[in-house]
Amino acid sequence: MIGMMSPSPGQGQPNALVQLLPLLLIFVIFYFLLIRPARNRQKAVQKMLDGLKNGDKVITSGGILGTVVGIDRSIVQLRIADKLKIDVTRSAIVGLQDEAMTSSSSES
Repeated sequence: MIGMMSPSPGQGQPNALVQLLPLLLIFVIFYFLLIRPARNRQKAVQKMLDGLKNGDKVITSGGILGTVVGIDRSIVQLRIADKLKIDVTRSAIVGLQDEAMTSSSSES
């Protein structure tokens, strides 16, 4: 019944921009707090993966620490112990050991 009542003469319909403003504000906040930092982090990881070379010490998404001994298009060969090498996909590498160790120790 309340919905059927017409607005009082002094009240008009709110402007469409005023109605969309909170939605736009929420999108801008999400962009700067979530989308933009994730995109920057993704670019940094991709740059690191493109710059991999033999001898780099890396950490995988499974927590394996190893040294790069061979690189193919999408496969990286890691030495994880003397005379023990494994093949992992390039996307499984999440960072360099030096960077990962210093960032995790600074967070504690």
